[in-house]
Amino acid sequence: MINIGIIGCGYWGPNLLRNFTGLLDCSVKIVIDIDYARRNYVKEKYPQIATSSQDKDLFSDEIDAVVIATPAQTHYSLAREALENKKHVLVEKPLAMSVKEARELIHLAKKNKLILMVGHTFEYNKAVQELKRQIKKDIIGTPYYLYSQRLNFGIVRRDINALWNLAPHDISIFIYLLEAMPISVSSCGYDFIQKGIEDVVFMSLEFPGHIAAHIHVSWLDPSKVRKMTIVGSKKMMIYDDMANEKIKIFDKGIRRENIKDSLGAFDDFKKYQLLQHAGDVTIPKINFEEPLKEECAHFVECILKDKKPLTDGENGLRVVQVLEAAQKSLEQEGKNIKI
Repeated sequence: MINIGIIGCGYWGPNLLRNFTGLLDCSVKIVIDIDYARRNYVKEKYPQIATSSQDKDLFSDEIDAVVIATPAQTHYSLAREALENKKHVLVEKPLAMSVKEARELIHLAKKNKLILMVGHTFEYNKAVQELKRQIKKDIIGTPYYLYSQRLNFGIVRRDINALWNLAPHDISIFIYLLEAMPISVSSCGYDFIQKGIEDVVFMSLEFPGHIAAHIHVSWLDPSKVRKMTIVGSKKMMIYDDMANEKIKIFDKGIRRENIKDSLGAFDDFKKYQLLQHAGDVTIPKINFEEPLKEECAHFVECILKDKKPLTDGENGLRVVQVLEAAQKSLEQEGKNIKI
């Protein structure tokens, strides 16, 4: 039985609390939040769980693991304190606000032989795993380019911009699907609501193999969009997280083919032909489970069995490397930054 302490019960914390209390092989012992209303919420809904406003109450001998769901700027300091107190750590994205901080957390976890895991929830999403399966099976052929939209008319953050708030999900998905780090990134953003905090960000990434990727994130869109398109040499896929049918595979493509006729082999450009094909739309069956439930169960399993998490510290570091480079690009008016 793993005893867990959770810090932060605002926007995302209640979801983590719900899922961890639903697992058989762990027990949530305490929830920390500085807001009295949030502590009262926990007391009313989970009377068996202690509450506190003091971080130090997470580090009693009774607690085995700490789950961090606080503002991004606090992730590093809280995770470091937990690791120094010999607690396993699950921290929400991003792992930290700099590459230096992320590497320090990884070093500390290794030194103390502890599990360090990051909440890149979409890597536990059955639909995203199906996308990867289709790519690995060569169903779509060679990936040409990918683009994603993560848009909402919703919560406007004051501590971080839309890049650090929303883009970690899509960056982690792209790296997961392509099994590679991007070579470079450029980004531009606009601070319409709060000066110095970008509400809208456009990112362009180049991956090995001449694969292009684009990410659009925003707090200022009229509707909630969670959509990704992958274009390959054989077929194309659309992943829409807001739809009932999460994935659609389009048998569409364009190829250049040599035309050889009775006059012999081609000898000029006119004897090339661009051939288009458009076939059926396939909708794979996905036995969907709540990704956060899968993530929470995986964290506990990794502690019990001393397993390497799918989204371990190194995974979190890779995403922070891209975010840090993208932030530099933002500050340099869209300059292409090598990663």
